[in-house]
This record gives sequence, C-alpha cells and structure tokens, in this order.
Amino acid sequence: MPDEKKQFETVIGLEVHLQLKTKSKIFCGCKNTFGGEPNTQTCPVCLGLPGSLPVLNRKVLEYAIKTGLALNCKINSFIKFDRKNYYYPDLPKAYQISQYDSPVCYDGFVLVPQEKGEEKKIRLTRAHLEEDAGKLMHDHNANCSLVDYNRTGTPLLEIVTQPDIRSAQEAYDYLQILKLTLQYLDVSDCDMEKGSLRCDANISLRVMGEEKLGVKTELKNMNSFKAVKSALLFEERRQEGILQSGGKITQETRLWDENKQMTFTMRSKEEAHDYRYFPDPDLVPFVIEEKAIKGIAENLPELPFDKCNRIKKEYDLSDYDAWVLVGSLETADFFEACAKLHRNYKSVCNWISGPLLQEANARKTGISGLKIEPKRFVEIVKKSEDGSLSNLGAKDVLKQALCSDKSIEQIISEKGLAQVSDDATLEKIADEVIKANLSVVEQIKSGDEKPLGFLVGQAMKKTQGKANPKKIGEIIKRRL
Repeated sequence: MPDEKKQFETVIGLEVHLQLKTKSKIFCGCKNTFGGEPNTQTCPVCLGLPGSLPVLNRKVLEYAIKTGLALNCKINSFIKFDRKNYYYPDLPKAYQISQYDSPVCYDGFVLVPQEKGEEKKIRLTRAHLEEDAGKLMHDHNANCSLVDYNRTGTPLLEIVTQPDIRSAQEAYDYLQILKLTLQYLDVSDCDMEKGSLRCDANISLRVMGEEKLGVKTELKNMNSFKAVKSALLFEERRQEGILQSGGKITQETRLWDENKQMTFTMRSKEEAHDYRYFPDPDLVPFVIEEKAIKGIAENLPELPFDKCNRIKKEYDLSDYDAWVLVGSLETADFFEACAKLHRNYKSVCNWISGPLLQEANARKTGISGLKIEPKRFVEIVKKSEDGSLSNLGAKDVLKQALCSDKSIEQIISEKGLAQVSDDATLEKIADEVIKANLSVVEQIKSGDEKPLGFLVGQAMKKTQGKANPKKIGEIIKRRL
C-alpha cells in the first residue's frame, strides 16, 4: 500500500511597493508625475551626479508616518537612511537610498474582513522609505534596451507582511483592504497600471502541523491583484506536485506570465544577496518630536473599518451593504449625502450599489465621474418607491439623467415613462388580459397560482412596462 499523500499548509508573505504622490521626488525637487518624455524629469541629484546632495522631502516622511499609524504600526522617531549597493542599468548611482535597520514604521497589522463578520489579522514586519529606480524598456526589434530615469527618485514606501497569509484568496483580500486604506489616506493613487502600487509575493509549503517554514520562491511581474492571486494559486499547485512526488523546492525568483497563466524561473537565489548596507553619509540621522507624530495621528481621516462600523450602526444596514458602500470613499460620501435627503436608507443603498454603480462600471468611472447630484438621484429613488415610476422606468430615467441636465420630471414626460397606477385604467387592462387568456384563467381557478405571473406579464406588455406591477397583480387576482 502506498503512503497516504501528505497534506501541506501554504505560507505567504507579501511585499508592497507604494509610490507616494508627493509633488516632488523624495530627495530632490524634480516633479513626481507619471509619464512625460523619457529622461525629462531628472536632475543631478536623482541621477547621482558627482557633487550633488540629497535632501529629504518633508511631505514624504509625513505620508509614511500617516500610513504607518493607519496600519497600526509603531513609529520610529529615529530616522536614518542607508545605501543599498547593487549595480543595475536603471539605477544610475549603483546604489539605492533605503532604510535598513531603522524603518520608519514597524510592528503593525492589517485586519482583513472574513465570512460571518470575523476578521483575520495580518501582521506587518515593517514599512520603510526608499527611492524608486528607473525603468528599462526592451526593444526586441532593435535588439537593445532603453532606460528612462524619470521614475528614479520617486518616493516609495515598502510595506512588508509577516508570513501570516495562508491562501491566495487571503492574499487577494489583504491587498484589497490595504489598497482601500491607502486610498482613504490619499497618500497614493494606487494605480497598478502606472506602477504606483507593485506587489512581490513569497510563497512556501510545509507539512500541516509543522512550525518550520518550507523553502520559498519569490514571485514578481504581477500587475494586478487578480494576477497575484492567479500566480499564487499556480505556484501552490506547482510546489505541492513537487513535494508529493518526493522532490525538493529550489529557492528562486519566478516571473508570472499572464498570457500562459504560469510562473517560470527568473533567477536562482540560493543565498541572500549581499547589498553591503551602510549609513548614507549625505543624509544626517535625526529625531522626530513626539508631538509631530501625535499631530499626524490626530488628523487621520476616518478609515474603512471605522466608517463601515459607523454606517452599519447609523443607517441600520447589513455588513455586506456597508462594505459595498465603503469600498470607495466617493461612494460612501455620495450615500451619506443622499441619506440626508431621504431616510429610506436601505432603498438608497440598493439603488447606489445596484443601478448607479452598474452605470459607473459601464462608463469605467467612479460615482464622481457621473453627471448626477444626490438631490436628482434621490428624486428618482423616491419616484420608484411611490409608484410614479416602475423599476425599469426608474432605471431608464437614471440613464437619461446621467446624460442630460434636464429635470427628472422633464425626462419622464418626454420619454413617456410615467407609471400607470390609476385603478380605472388598470382594471380595464386586467379585464382585457383575462378575456384573452381564458385557458390560463382556468388553471388559476383550479388552484394553480403560478400562471398569475404570466397574466401580470401580459398586462405589463400591453402597457409597454408602464403599469404598476404590484397593483395590476392585485387587480387581476381580485377579478379572478
């Protein structure tokens, strides 16, 4: 009899590189903006030319502390920068200014929502500041590589987790709540397509119940959270297959191929790279006063978990509804503006999380990009509730309102979308539908009420969807 296959536990740690959206770079006055002609946003400092001296951007440090506090980190009042030495074509100085043994933020955690209202704590080892490198562009047709140094010196905050993540889905959920928190803080645009938020993942497997970590592989080249999840799932299956067959995992860096949906070897990494860290002699260490850190803490915005709990309690909404609204700061703000105008909070929430967000997604924008104010939106919601508009009619009015400055009443009038609710008209329609479907009527009279929906549907068809479905259903039932 063959041995029973071993059960393995997945262990994942994530490193997120976050570009901070300050106006200038971390150690010089060059613009910190995406795009621009190659090598037009550089200076002697970010290019590391002889005689140039770096000066720390105060706003970068404030953003780092602000982020650390929001992520429940301890803040290191002693600020020191180090040189991380390595040669690569996109690193003009042949070293990177970073933080080695004294990160600005350390020992934090992120709470990730789980099923049934539970939370998973993902511990953070550190969050340290450093400068970004340039960008290599490989021209395979010309058989050469070009380098753009515009990104050199862009302020980065590297956020490193403990190996607390146990599945690809947990990694995905962590990244979602981390990104949401960062967007609430307004310290980065978090745009992965622009490289503002980049993620590397370390993954290993160990026999279930063991404490010792397995041999890890590092995954790179993932340009979306979906790609991170897919890469981790693939790597989990790959490693499990090797271990089940008695093989050994090689410590290495692997790249994710989005088209092939698989990872492949980039380089072997048998030993830790010796970066020869030493304190940067051009940046003098200094101490931040406690009152400065306290001042930043006192000005933190309401964060996603706090906002979610408040919205649930204040507006009597479910956990699911609250998280849908909190999933975007502008969505949460729009809901609260509407809630001041209409106290049927559940209805407002449903219309925002349903039709309004569908329209926003179709237009590839957020709610702020839609042409509708809370007052006009609430007017549509109210007309749907009081029967002035059918559900379909209200959705149609919403579509029209997003493309026009006309009043809601004018749109309804011009499109003939007003719902028919007067009894006399509906009774006449009900009689016509009953007369035209006598066989269905007999089924209902014999005790089968399922075909009643068919009759209501016929009435809606006769009125081109303008009849009040609830009223016409009641009238038909009463007539029978």
